This record gives sequence, C-alpha cells and structure tokens, in this order.
Amino acid sequence: MSEDKKKSRWLWPLGITATGLTGAVVVLLRGCWHNKMSWPVSAQGYTYQVCLGCGIKRLFDEKAFRAYGPYRYDLNRLIAWDRGRQQESYQRPA
Repeated sequence: MSEDKKKSRWLWPLGITATGLTGAVVVLLRGCWHNKMSWPVSAQGYTYQVCLGCGIKRLFDEKAFRAYGPYRYDLNRLIAWDRGRQQESYQRPA
C-alpha cells in the first residue's frame, strides 16, 4: 500500500470525530435558546410558559401578554422570586 492511501484511511475517521466533538462543544456552550415556548399555562395562581426544547419555565403576564422574569426549571422558585419582587415594591417609600 502506498503512503498516501494509509494516511487517507485514518484521516477520514479523525475528521469525522473532530467534527462531531466540535458540534458537541458548540451545543454544550450555547445551550437552548428557548425559541419555542408553549402557550401560557396557569397553576397555583400564576401563569407561565414552558420551553418545548428544554422544559425551563418563565412567568407570563396575561395583561401585557408577555413573559417576564428569570428562567427556572422549578416553578416554586419562580413564584418565590415574583413574591419577593412584589414585596420589595410594596416596602419602597413613595
């Protein structure tokens, strides 16, 4: 076998492996961009949306018809965040 054919035999799998690893790193670093959010869902007196890609939740304001606040996987943490935000606004002097 010639030297060129030996090199091309191992370069092909090496190239595929490098491409696959690069793709995996990009997905890990980028994560989900939450492009596909569900319609608003109500539970425990709050309305929220769920990302259909990763399952993360975000509170939703029905009056303004827009999402607000941080993204969290735990709905109870989102509710606690919102309650804390509401208490801060009540405690501020006018």
